[in-house]
Amino acid sequence: MTAQEVLKELETYGSEQTKKVLTKHGAKEPFFGVKVQDLKKILKKTKKNHELALELFATGNSDAMYLAGLMADENKITTQQLDEWVEQAYWYYLSEYAVAWVAAETPFGFELGLKWIDSDKENIASAGWATLSFYASVRPNEAIDMEAYSQLLDRVKNNIHNAPNRVRYTMNGFVIATGSYIEALTDKAKEVAKAIGKVSVDVGGTACKVPLANDYIDKVINKGNLGKKRKTARC
Repeated sequence: MTAQEVLKELETYGSEQTKKVLTKHGAKEPFFGVKVQDLKKILKKTKKNHELALELFATGNSDAMYLAGLMADENKITTQQLDEWVEQAYWYYLSEYAVAWVAAETPFGFELGLKWIDSDKENIASAGWATLSFYASVRPNEAIDMEAYSQLLDRVKNNIHNAPNRVRYTMNGFVIATGSYIEALTDKAKEVAKAIGKVSVDVGGTACKVPLANDYIDKVINKGNLGKKRKTARC
């Protein structure tokens, strides 16, 4: 499929109701309002396609950009391309999921995450924390810098309540991910979670809630899923 063919098919799946929902969350024109399950119908046809993913992201159409994140080949995408993507990812579905997923699956995901969390741009910093969370979820523990992740937990503890809005959300998610996927740091993550307590995030009048990190980690433990890695960051 070509990029134009994909856009035409995306348009057929669009709905005004989905557009209203996504607009509340931060999406802006141009976009059609396509549900994820319909995006995956197109993905079944294209599979991973690096060049097509780049073309779709470059359209600026939010539906196409999200699909690009599902379609991108983590073994072909470059740090430069991901840096360009995160700059263009103007709302959190793109920055904290589509872009962060791909970045986390690359060999350089950890380095990119560290770089992005130092950005003074909220969408980039939040993408960085999300990337580090997804990285922890898919990488074997022997490939993870435990000391670095321990220090990052300290950074969250000391800075989360003064961080920008979406950065607070992804910092909280980082504590959850670290405690859930890296058993050696579960106890410390729970200590940090207790210290930070409830994290306030403006979710723009939507029904989204910010999970209590300590409760979330406990649920993972109680379900017997502690330390179980994901096959892929993308879902």
